Amino acid sequence: MRKAPLIILLLVVVFVAAVVGVLIRRARIPRSIPTEPVATNADYRLKQIHLQEQGRDGSRWQLDAEYSETFEEQSKTTMKKVVVKVDQAGKGDKAPRSWTVTGDEGDLNQDTKDVVLRGNVVLVSSDGLRLETDQLNWDADEQRAWTKDAVVIYRTGAVVRGTGFESRVAEEVTNIKGRVRATFKRGSMPEAAAPPGRS
Repeated sequence: MRKAPLIILLLVVVFVAAVVGVLIRRARIPRSIPTEPVATNADYRLKQIHLQEQGRDGSRWQLDAEYSETFEEQSKTTMKKVVVKVDQAGKGDKAPRSWTVTGDEGDLNQDTKDVVLRGNVVLVSSDGLRLETDQLNWDADEQRAWTKDAVVIYRTGAVVRGTGFESRVAEEVTNIKGRVRATFKRGSMPEAAAPPGRS
């Protein structure tokens, strides 16, 4: 009977020693300290960027980013977690349209206002179009968006896949390049486009 209290005492001592050993070991391991982004030769480093500009034709664009670095000599700003919103004013009988484009990172040319977005790029338009790609380029002077990467475009009742994409906004012309594959849901084709003999 006297062995039971000795065994319990021995187990408690071993348990306490194990806990003390773990605590001492954890105290000796250096903790990782959250670091700021790696030092670069950027002229400016900013958090929470918000830029806005209005065009002569009434269109507006807004660029938001979580983090940016500006390189004055190259007239370039690199950004992380980018959101670009574009509002195009309606002309004549055309309704106003808007687009929102997001990407993991991007570059803005300060002189030309050209933008390159990379990583999980998604474009969503007010008229129901959704485009997904790895990189999307924007030429501000030509009002042209393009990519050479694979694209997937979703629109009500249709999915279009291709390699390469180009859209000229002012001309309202869009091309999907490479090997193109389109899938339409039954009944989603407009009457004018339906094959003869079917309705």
